[in-house]
Amino acid sequence: MQAKVSTLMPEEQLPDMPTRLQHLPQRAKDEKKANKKYFRKLRQKKPRELDATVAALHEEVFADTDCLACANCCKSASPIFRDRDVERLASHLRMRPAEFVHEYLRMDEEGDYVLKAKPCPFLGPDNYCSVYEHRPKACRAYPHTDHKGFHQILDLTLRNTAICPAAFEVVRRLREALPV
Repeated sequence: MQAKVSTLMPEEQLPDMPTRLQHLPQRAKDEKKANKKYFRKLRQKKPRELDATVAALHEEVFADTDCLACANCCKSASPIFRDRDVERLASHLRMRPAEFVHEYLRMDEEGDYVLKAKPCPFLGPDNYCSVYEHRPKACRAYPHTDHKGFHQILDLTLRNTAICPAAFEVVRRLREALPV
């Protein structure tokens, strides 16, 4: 079965990234209650149908999204660093893992390693990541809108709509594609 996906007509293309970022916090706040209610009902959908629809929407939205023009995730949020991430990055930077943790990370209230500072210290002025090939798994998967088992990360997705214009747009289109 083919997933029903909304497609923007050429004249309805997304606004430029600075405009999207300027309005994102208010739009996410305005839509939060409706998205939360939608996600509660969405939990009753068959996961396979949901995953197929979200994957198609993810591809559609990211075809029109230039992450390098945005980098809001790198500027305003921190990924979780797992031990393998710490080891990989420390090795790349020719540091011991303990040095890497001391230099760049802190333990959050949930016991996860996150960045001490924002924006990410590896983000350049051109929005390129200086450790891109070695970046944490959470960065590789962000904003997780193509995650199999999407129904399991609805709370995370809701939070990401306030950070990532693409995540916001995927959820907006999802509400059209899979009404509940």
